[in-house]
Amino acid sequence: MNNYSWLQQKLHQLALSSNFMREVTFDVESSAISINQTDDNHVFVSSLARSGTTILLNALYASKEFASLSYKDMPFVLAPNLWSKLSFNKQDIDLVERAHGDGLKVSAESPEAFEEVFWMTFDEGDNDTKEKFKNYVQLINHKYQKKRYLSKNNQNIRRLELISNTFPNSKILIPFRNPIQHAYSLFSQHQRFIENSKKDTFISNYMKWIGHTEFGPNYIPIRNKNLCFEDDLNINHWLEQWYLTFQNCYETLKNMENVYFICYEQLCNSEEYWLDVLQILNIKETYDFEFIESHKNVSLEMDSKLSNEALSLYRKLT
Repeated sequence: MNNYSWLQQKLHQLALSSNFMREVTFDVESSAISINQTDDNHVFVSSLARSGTTILLNALYASKEFASLSYKDMPFVLAPNLWSKLSFNKQDIDLVERAHGDGLKVSAESPEAFEEVFWMTFDEGDNDTKEKFKNYVQLINHKYQKKRYLSKNNQNIRRLELISNTFPNSKILIPFRNPIQHAYSLFSQHQRFIENSKKDTFISNYMKWIGHTEFGPNYIPIRNKNLCFEDDLNINHWLEQWYLTFQNCYETLKNMENVYFICYEQLCNSEEYWLDVLQILNIKETYDFEFIESHKNVSLEMDSKLSNEALSLYRKLT
């Protein structure tokens, strides 16, 4: 699971574990790179983890209209332009299965969710942070010579109104899955990463440094108040997280014109649905993409009242 050498691990620690180092690299990059203002017709994909955000990211990135952070931007993700000059990275398209063991294969060129490092570095409550984030998006676009930015950051589910206010002409996509399947997937990954981190402490450190708290050893619930199921080793906890998260999103975001709830099952089963997504995002050329539905036989006992409420909300979102 951990393919990093000792030197690579130390470099990641140097670049990511220190807030001071992250701020310095961003400041140096911002001062050294001259960027041009572009429009804010960007796309932000955010949801609970395991909702299809990564495959949707890959599908949209295939349009070649977007810039996005990728694995080769690690570990200095706040200075992508300077790091590309220092690292002499050659193109690496060799695909390997990612750590989740879910069949998704990635290479150094693959887009990924490292944007949360920015939000860990700067206080989103500060007035300057919005401008810094705009600048950060421009720096990423500059590196990849694109005008549109594509973000996949599940932690943004906490700050979608801020994102919308910062980039009012952008589109926000919130994928969702059948709650029973989704809760089981979260529960399984939570157990998987906890066990793997016991064998290798770098896994836990790496997830902490990139702000990956959706499951695993550094888990922090998205919704953490007035829970009926606090035990994260009980699947009902994850089902409750699904219900509370999407209920909140539905109630607070449903009337926002730039927010779209995307049903993953429909992406898998309807080509027209995918083409509608491309049209919503003003992607010039349509193309096919294979979305694969994962359906597990879930035998774990779930609270019937909670299950019914979640399934009712799922139908409403669909």
